[in-house]
Amino acid sequence: MFNVQQTRTGTGPKRHAIVQREEATPLTLYNILAIAVALAMDAFAVAIATGICLGAVHWRQNFRLAWHFGFFQAMMPVLGWVAGLTIRDLLSHYAHWVAFGLLLFVAQGMLRQAFKKDDTCETVKDPTKGWNMVMLSVATSLDALAVGLSLSMINVTIWMPAAIIGVVAGLFTTIGLHLGKHISKAASMRRLADVLGASVLLIIGLNILWEHGVFSGLL
Repeated sequence: MFNVQQTRTGTGPKRHAIVQREEATPLTLYNILAIAVALAMDAFAVAIATGICLGAVHWRQNFRLAWHFGFFQAMMPVLGWVAGLTIRDLLSHYAHWVAFGLLLFVAQGMLRQAFKKDDTCETVKDPTKGWNMVMLSVATSLDALAVGLSLSMINVTIWMPAAIIGVVAGLFTTIGLHLGKHISKAASMRRLADVLGASVLLIIGLNILWEHGVFSGLL
């Protein structure tokens, strides 16, 4: 998983030190965008339901929800990544399996959410205000916390992925809000979004195992 380079340093011929450098596992822009879109599916689904509840969406409501969803989606992977740094060295030989397990955990949660009844309209008048909005922001971004932890396991720098994840989440929130106000039934759309997100994360997890040679003996 890591490329280790050894260099000798010292002030004399008898004084040498071995310096090991760990190079980050490459993550393409396509991979980052796929992860961002998959993570945005929860925000997208909630935004559709919110648009249906509101009927007419004011620009202030759009801005509040998109900003908070995007902000929390960007910050959660950073928190997960920082937490992962403390345990990565202990799990270095199994890091790819840990990353796969975390992505699998998130994916199965999305699949369960896809078939869970949503009663937001019955309990919340305006989900874009107050603590309701904060709770929705946290709930839709918890998956990103686990993804940030998994990226730490494979030694990927988090800053650009976090920024892209936040922007994509905000964009999908806006799309979901305006889509929701134009449709009468959101159940099928929410299910499709969650199933799609779960499938993308599962494929990425399998790709991590593939890149680390887990399936090489099967070919």
